[in-house]
Amino acid sequence: MDTSFPREEAQAPTSGKADGAAPTALMLGAPSPPPHDHLIWSIFSTIYLNLCCLGFLALVHSVKARDQKVAGDLEAARRYGSRAKCYNILAAMWTLVPPLLLLGLVVTGALHLSRLAKGSAAFFSTKFEDTDYD
Repeated sequence: MDTSFPREEAQAPTSGKADGAAPTALMLGAPSPPPHDHLIWSIFSTIYLNLCCLGFLALVHSVKARDQKVAGDLEAARRYGSRAKCYNILAAMWTLVPPLLLLGLVVTGALHLSRLAKGSAAFFSTKFEDTDYD
Protein backbone atom coordinates (compact mmCIF):
# COMPACT_ATOMS: atom_id res chain seq x y z
CA MET A 1 0.00 0.00 0.00
CA ASP A 2 1.39 3.36 -1.08
CA THR A 3 0.83 6.17 1.43
CA SER A 4 2.90 8.88 -0.23
CA PHE A 5 1.27 12.18 -1.08
CA PRO A 6 0.12 13.45 -3.48
CA ARG A 7 -1.50 10.36 -4.80
CA GLU A 8 -1.78 9.93 -8.48
CA GLU A 9 -4.48 7.51 -9.32
CA ALA A 10 -5.39 6.53 -12.80
CA GLN A 11 -8.67 8.10 -13.78
CA ALA A 12 -10.92 6.42 -16.24
CA PRO A 13 -12.18 8.74 -18.95
CA THR A 14 -15.72 9.90 -18.17
CA SER A 15 -16.65 10.64 -21.74
CA GLY A 16 -16.91 8.26 -24.60
CA LYS A 17 -13.83 9.80 -26.23
CA ALA A 18 -10.69 7.78 -26.44
CA ASP A 19 -8.31 10.68 -25.80
CA GLY A 20 -9.74 11.38 -22.30
CA ALA A 21 -10.91 14.92 -23.07
CA ALA A 22 -13.64 16.32 -20.86
CA PRO A 23 -17.08 16.79 -22.39
CA THR A 24 -17.99 20.32 -23.39
CA ALA A 25 -21.02 22.05 -21.93
CA LEU A 26 -22.70 24.73 -23.96
CA MET A 27 -24.17 27.67 -22.01
CA LEU A 28 -27.28 28.98 -23.75
CA GLY A 29 -27.54 32.33 -22.02
CA ALA A 30 -25.97 34.60 -19.52
CA PRO A 31 -26.32 33.32 -15.97
CA SER A 32 -28.86 35.31 -14.05
CA PRO A 33 -27.57 37.21 -11.05
CA PRO A 34 -28.56 35.92 -7.63
CA PRO A 35 -31.69 37.56 -6.21
CA HIS A 36 -31.23 40.43 -3.78
CA ASP A 37 -32.68 40.05 -0.29
CA HIS A 38 -32.16 43.69 0.85
CA LEU A 39 -31.43 42.52 4.40
CA ILE A 40 -29.23 45.46 5.46
CA TRP A 41 -31.77 47.99 4.15
CA SER A 42 -34.56 46.12 5.97
CA ILE A 43 -32.64 46.16 9.26
CA PHE A 44 -32.13 49.92 8.86
CA SER A 45 -35.84 50.37 8.05
CA THR A 46 -36.84 48.30 11.06
CA ILE A 47 -34.67 50.31 13.44
CA TYR A 48 -35.19 53.83 12.08
CA LEU A 49 -38.17 53.87 9.70
CA ASN A 50 -40.67 51.52 11.34
CA LEU A 51 -43.84 53.51 10.73
CA CYS A 52 -46.90 51.19 10.75
CA CYS A 53 -44.50 48.22 11.08
CA LEU A 54 -43.51 48.47 7.41
CA GLY A 55 -39.83 48.13 8.35
CA PHE A 56 -40.60 44.94 10.25
CA LEU A 57 -42.54 43.54 7.28
CA ALA A 58 -39.57 44.33 5.06
CA LEU A 59 -37.27 42.51 7.47
CA VAL A 60 -39.54 39.43 7.51
CA HIS A 61 -39.61 39.27 3.71
CA SER A 62 -35.85 39.80 3.53
CA VAL A 63 -35.23 36.87 5.85
CA LYS A 64 -37.64 34.73 3.82
CA ALA A 65 -35.82 35.73 0.63
CA ARG A 66 -32.48 34.76 2.13
CA ASP A 67 -33.91 31.42 3.31
CA GLN A 68 -35.30 30.65 -0.14
CA LYS A 69 -31.99 31.61 -1.75
CA VAL A 70 -30.13 29.22 0.54
CA ALA A 71 -32.71 26.50 -0.15
CA GLY A 72 -32.18 26.94 -3.89
CA ASP A 73 -35.63 28.29 -4.83
CA LEU A 74 -34.46 31.39 -6.70
CA GLU A 75 -37.88 32.37 -8.04
CA ALA A 76 -39.41 32.51 -4.54
CA ALA A 77 -36.32 34.39 -3.34
CA ARG A 78 -36.87 36.99 -6.09
CA ARG A 79 -40.53 37.40 -5.11
CA TYR A 80 -39.73 37.85 -1.41
CA GLY A 81 -36.84 40.18 -2.25
CA SER A 82 -39.10 42.30 -4.43
CA ARG A 83 -41.69 42.56 -1.66
CA ALA A 84 -38.99 43.48 0.84
CA LYS A 85 -37.81 46.24 -1.50
CA CYS A 86 -41.37 47.58 -1.85
CA TYR A 87 -41.90 47.59 1.92
CA ASN A 88 -38.56 49.36 2.41
CA ILE A 89 -39.52 52.06 -0.10
CA LEU A 90 -42.95 52.49 1.52
CA ALA A 91 -41.40 52.71 4.99
CA ALA A 92 -38.95 55.34 3.82
CA MET A 93 -41.58 57.40 2.03
CA TRP A 94 -44.17 57.23 4.82
CA THR A 95 -41.56 58.21 7.39
CA LEU A 96 -39.66 60.91 5.51
CA VAL A 97 -42.27 62.66 3.32
CA PRO A 98 -44.76 63.87 6.02
CA PRO A 99 -42.09 65.68 8.10
CA LEU A 100 -40.73 67.28 4.93
CA LEU A 101 -44.23 68.44 3.96
CA LEU A 102 -44.78 69.78 7.47
CA LEU A 103 -41.48 71.65 7.31
CA GLY A 104 -42.50 73.17 3.97
CA LEU A 105 -45.83 74.27 5.39
CA VAL A 106 -44.16 75.85 8.41
CA VAL A 107 -41.67 77.74 6.24
CA THR A 108 -44.33 79.02 3.83
CA GLY A 109 -46.59 79.95 6.75
CA ALA A 110 -43.78 81.86 8.43
CA LEU A 111 -43.05 83.73 5.19
CA HIS A 112 -46.72 84.59 4.78
CA LEU A 113 -47.00 85.81 8.37
CA SER A 114 -43.89 87.94 8.02
CA ARG A 115 -45.41 89.67 4.98
CA LEU A 116 -48.61 90.26 6.92
CA ALA A 117 -46.65 91.65 9.84
CA LYS A 118 -44.80 94.10 7.59
CA GLY A 119 -48.09 95.36 6.18
CA SER A 120 -49.71 95.75 9.60
CA ALA A 121 -46.63 97.46 11.06
CA ALA A 122 -47.08 100.23 8.50
CA PHE A 123 -50.67 100.65 9.68
CA PHE A 124 -49.64 101.12 13.32
CA SER A 125 -46.81 103.52 12.49
CA THR A 126 -49.09 105.98 10.72
CA LYS A 127 -48.99 109.42 12.30
CA PHE A 128 -52.24 111.18 12.76
CA GLU A 129 -52.81 114.85 13.42
CA ASP A 130 -52.55 116.11 16.95
CA THR A 131 -56.16 117.22 16.87
CA ASP A 132 -57.29 113.60 16.55
CA TYR A 133 -56.03 112.88 20.06
CA ASP A 134 -58.10 115.58 21.83
